[in-house]
Amino acid sequence: MYAVIKNEGKQYKVEPGKSLEIDLKGNLKKGDILEFNDVLMISKEGETFIGKPTVENAKVISEVQGHVKGKKLVVMKFRRRKDSRTKNGHRQRYTRVKVNEIIA
Repeated sequence: MYAVIKNEGKQYKVEPGKSLEIDLKGNLKKGDILEFNDVLMISKEGETFIGKPTVENAKVISEVQGHVKGKKLVVMKFRRRKDSRTKNGHRQRYTRVKVNEIIA
C-alpha cells in the first residue's frame, strides 16, 4: 500500500513505516503527530484510487522524528577577466517524518 501526497507544492510517494524529509516545519517537535490531508492517489491491494484533485476522506498520519540538514551545496560565481569571485555555501534544513498510517 502506498499513497502520493502533496505538501507545500511538492509531491511525495509514501508508504507505512517509511521515513521522508519534507521542508522545515520549525514549530514541530520530535514526537508530534502530523496529518497530510492532500492525498492525490492511493494504491492498495491492486486497486488504485485517483483524486480529482484529492481523494475524499483520505489522510496520511505521520510522526515527526526530528530536524535534519541536507547536503552542503557550493555556489561559485566567477566573472572572467575581472578578478572577481564569490563563493557561497547553502545547506537546506528538513523535517524528517515517519509515516504511521494511510487512511483511505
